[in-house]
Amino acid sequence: MTETGDLTSVPTSVIKPFPFLVIFKDLTHVFSMDAIGREILSMAFPAALAFAADPIASLIDTAYIGRLGAVELAALGVSIAIFNQASKITIFPVVSVTTSFVAEEDTMEKMKEDEAHKANLVHANTLAVQDSLEKGVASPTSNNTSETPDTKPSSGNKAKKKGKRNIKSASTAMIIGLTLGLVQAIALIFSSKVLLGVMGVKPNSAVLSPAHKYLTIRSLGSPALLLSLSMQGIFRGFKDTKTPLYAIVVADVINIILDPIFIFVLHLGVSGAAIAHVISQYFMTLILFIRLASKVNLMPPNFGELQFGKFLKSGGLLLARTIAVTFCQTLAAAVMARLGATPMAAFQICLQVWLTTSLLADGLAVAGQAILACSFAEKDYNKVTAATSRVLQMGFVLGLGLSVFVGLGLYFGAGVFSKDPAVIHLIAIGVPFVAATQPINAVAFVLDGVNFGASDFAYTAYSMVGVAAITIAAIIYMAKFNGFLGIWIALTIYMGLRTITGIARIATGTGPWKFLRGRSTSSS
Repeated sequence: MTETGDLTSVPTSVIKPFPFLVIFKDLTHVFSMDAIGREILSMAFPAALAFAADPIASLIDTAYIGRLGAVELAALGVSIAIFNQASKITIFPVVSVTTSFVAEEDTMEKMKEDEAHKANLVHANTLAVQDSLEKGVASPTSNNTSETPDTKPSSGNKAKKKGKRNIKSASTAMIIGLTLGLVQAIALIFSSKVLLGVMGVKPNSAVLSPAHKYLTIRSLGSPALLLSLSMQGIFRGFKDTKTPLYAIVVADVINIILDPIFIFVLHLGVSGAAIAHVISQYFMTLILFIRLASKVNLMPPNFGELQFGKFLKSGGLLLARTIAVTFCQTLAAAVMARLGATPMAAFQICLQVWLTTSLLADGLAVAGQAILACSFAEKDYNKVTAATSRVLQMGFVLGLGLSVFVGLGLYFGAGVFSKDPAVIHLIAIGVPFVAATQPINAVAFVLDGVNFGASDFAYTAYSMVGVAAITIAAIIYMAKFNGFLGIWIALTIYMGLRTITGIARIATGTGPWKFLRGRSTSSS
C-alpha cells in the first residue's frame, strides 16, 4: 500500500454504494510497517505511554499515603476522585478540539506556504527567461537559470523551518486552558467541604480534615494542570506525542522523589503529598511551555484573531458529551453502592481494570485524530480512508489481545486485589463482561479519535447524549432485576451503542464521510 492509501483491497466502485466496506480496506496489511502504519505507531505508542504514566505515578502516590493509615488513604481517594472528575469535565473538551484545530490550521498554513513557494518559483523562472530573451541567449541561459530558483528557495525553506509558526488556535487553547484552571482552582478551594459532603464524607468524619487539606492544596495546581493539558493537545495537533511524554515522565519522577520527602521527612502527611503533586505539575507546564515557545509564536499579532467563538461552540458540544459519559459511569457506581460493600468492591476492581486497559486504545485514537485532521484539511481522502481503516483494524486487534490478557489475568489474579472470597466470587462473574467487551471498547475509543479528527463534534455530542439516555434506563432497570450482573449487562449495552453510533457516519457515508459515496463534503 502506498502512503496515500490507494483502495487496493476494496475497489472504489464497491465502496461508493457500501461505505461500510472501507473499514475492511487493506485488512491483510494491518500489521504492515508501511508509511501509514509507521506514522500511526510513531504517535500512538508515546501517547499510550503518556496516558499510562500518570496512573502508575498515582499508584506509587497511594502506596506512600497507605503507610500513614486507612483514614489518610480514604482522604486521598475521595479527594483525587473529585479533583480528577472536575479536571476531566473542565478541560477534556478543550484538549479534544485543540488537537483537531491545531492540526487543521497547521496543515492549511503549510499548504499556503507551499503555494506561495510554487508561485515564487514560477515568477523567478519567468523573470529568468525574460532576462535571457532580452540578452538574446534564451536557450543556454534559461537552462542554466532554471536550476537557480530550485536552490534559492530551498535555502528559504530551511529558514522557514527554523522560524516559529503562527498558529492562532494554539494561543487560543492556552488562554482558555489557563482561564479554566484559575476558575477551577477558585471553585474547588471554596467548595471543597461541600463537594466532600456530596461524596459522602460526613462533618464528624475523621476523613474530612485530611481530605479538605489535600483537595485545597491540589487545587492550587489546577492552572498548571489545565494549561499543560491544553499544550499537550497542541503538540498532538503537530503530530508530536513524544514531547508530552517526556514532560509527563519528568513530572512524575519529580513527584515520586518529593513524595517521601514531604510526607515522611518533613512530616507533612497528606498535605505533603499534595504539595509534591502541585510542584511536579508546574514543572511539567514549564517544560511544555519552553518547548512550545521555541516552535510557535504564542501571542498573535492581533488579539482579535483568536478563535474563542470556534472553541466555545465545539468545546460546548463536547462538554455535553463528557458530562453524559461521566454521568453513565457515576450512575453505575452509585447504583452498585446501594447493593452493598461487597458488590461495590468487586465492581470498582472490575471497572478500574476495564477503564485502565482503554489507555492503549486512546493512544491509537490520538494518532487517528491528528492524521485525519491533517488529511481532511488537505482533502487527501485516500489517506483519510487508509488511516481510518488501519487505526480501526489496529484497535480491534488490540482489543482481542487485551481480551485474552485481561480475562486470564483478572480470573487468576483476582486475589491480588482482594482476599475476600465473596469479592473474588463476584469478580469472577464480572470477568466475562470485562474481557469480552475489550474489542468493543477499543474500537469505540478509537472511533472517538476518528470522529474528532473529522471535526464531527456535533454528531459525536448528540449521539452520546442519546446513548446516555438509553444507558441510564438500562442501568436502573437491569440493576433492579439482576443486581451486579445486570449493571455489567447495562455497561456492555452502553459500549456497544457507543461503537454503533461512532461508526454510523462512516457506514452510511454521511456528514464528513460523504466522499465515500463520491459526494462533496463542503456542506457538512
